[in-house]
Amino acid sequence: MKTLTGVPVSPGIVIGKAFLYAENDFPEIPRYALRKTQVESELKRLNNAKTAAMDEVKAVHERAVKEMSKDQADVFAAHLMMLEDPDFHDQIAAQIKDNLRNAEWAVWEIAHNLMQKMMSSPDPVFRERAVDITDVCKRVLLHLLSIIRVSLSELDEDVIVVARDLLPSETLTMNKDHVKAIAMDMGGRTSHTAILARAFNIPAVLGLSAASKEIVDGDILVLDGTAGQVFVNPDKKYLDKYQKADDLYRKKLDAFINLKDLPAETKDGCRVSLKANIEIPEEVDQVLLCGAEGIGLYRSEFLFLTPGKAAEEEYQFDCYSRVLKAMGGMPVTIRTVDIGGDKILPNFQSIDEKNPLLGWRAIRFSLALPALFKTQLRAILRASVFGNVRIMFPLISGIEELEQALALLEEAKEECRKKRQAFAGDIEVGTMIEVPSAAVTSDILAEKSDFFSIGTNDLIQYSLAVDRGNEKVSYLARPLHPAVLRLLKMIIDNAHAKGIKAAMCGEMAGDPLGTALLLGMGLDEFSMSASAIPQIKNIVRGVTIEECRALYEKAKQSASIQENTVLVKSWMAERLPSVII
Repeated sequence: MKTLTGVPVSPGIVIGKAFLYAENDFPEIPRYALRKTQVESELKRLNNAKTAAMDEVKAVHERAVKEMSKDQADVFAAHLMMLEDPDFHDQIAAQIKDNLRNAEWAVWEIAHNLMQKMMSSPDPVFRERAVDITDVCKRVLLHLLSIIRVSLSELDEDVIVVARDLLPSETLTMNKDHVKAIAMDMGGRTSHTAILARAFNIPAVLGLSAASKEIVDGDILVLDGTAGQVFVNPDKKYLDKYQKADDLYRKKLDAFINLKDLPAETKDGCRVSLKANIEIPEEVDQVLLCGAEGIGLYRSEFLFLTPGKAAEEEYQFDCYSRVLKAMGGMPVTIRTVDIGGDKILPNFQSIDEKNPLLGWRAIRFSLALPALFKTQLRAILRASVFGNVRIMFPLISGIEELEQALALLEEAKEECRKKRQAFAGDIEVGTMIEVPSAAVTSDILAEKSDFFSIGTNDLIQYSLAVDRGNEKVSYLARPLHPAVLRLLKMIIDNAHAKGIKAAMCGEMAGDPLGTALLLGMGLDEFSMSASAIPQIKNIVRGVTIEECRALYEKAKQSASIQENTVLVKSWMAERLPSVII
């Protein structure tokens, strides 16, 4: 039995079969010249590969219509249209016949040229279709190269996915009924695969370094998403032990769910708000089931990352409206698009950046592309008539960026007025505090903000100089670092001094080790994965605000992360033995 240790990012225990996923390890495309006598047989190879690809997509589309959302099913409908397009086929056939190129190279070259043209087109329909070309091309090539590979969206049995890395779009479109857990070489607690795993209630361990090399397809695994361990081909003793641990874990979660309709209020009467983070509209049911008081973070970039979909105004408007209607008047905070860094927008060619996480991303991306930014703002404004919406700007580093964003919001409002498009007149606009410069000048930013929301994922990354997606150093990105705690208290105090509320939508908000400390600092609102809400509510209702303040006073004087971890764990073990840490 092998034991692999990584970063626990989504709790739960799963026993299952490994599915080794290597989507990004695509072989080199062969290129060679044909003799004229080989042309007919090469065209036949192309037709056979295309027919096989079409049969696959038809089967997947039929299943997707039954099992997935309409948006996800439409992805496969777009792929089928591409495969059935006679112009696409004729161009590839012409390369084979006229230039005497092998089928694999002809497919790759034509697809590459089409992608370049479509992505530069001002026509949103063309840009939308461009996103599908890579998937369609890859599917045909797999048949030409006789490579058998199953997409995560096409899984038909329960598995634990083992991968080196997963793109946000791959995690978003995977078959969530059959992906029971994720084990990944890359990533940490705040990587986007981790965020989506928690959103979908899929146990996950990331940062395993070599899981994709140590694990063979079909191995039996025990994945412990709470402890951050993966056991490969364990004996019966371990299987029985973890089956019992899983049963106990589920019983505790069921007990927490009973708190759904009770307020998040400390034993001495301090009330806070617990909200949920979401990525896609389909998560709203889970949000309501777990007793959230609203949505504190709607990550809108996942609308832009879905393959086969262009995030045009009507598409965004529809998604925002669906969420607002479903939430029935509870507040929904939409973060404007946070593209860049480790999230690449399919409709835009990526630029070569040495330090993408310090580069052209989030509000910088939006301010550089005002037409795209105002398209999103208009969609949010128009949707605001269906509920209680708030707008939030990400990665603000100083007052200049906030002022520019607010000016573009006013332009978007004026454009709506000219088109006689109604929108709510009392929309609150907040600033995400996730850069050290924003934390230090939060007293200034509070003057022009209706609220703050602290993004601890990036704030910790930038404050501690730790790349949260790098498995070699992601263990250092810990919220209990004394420097992080002092920054958080400064932000909260500056918000309150200017009469605005301080929320937190980063992963620390849903971390049981941080709850009492944040209560002691005076945080007003916690926003987290919906599944984390019952446990955090259990903690809130089990403590007093005075003892939480005393805990924070001790923690801020500690010299290290380790000291604070021991301090908080012992404090919680004494008062809250039922909490799952």
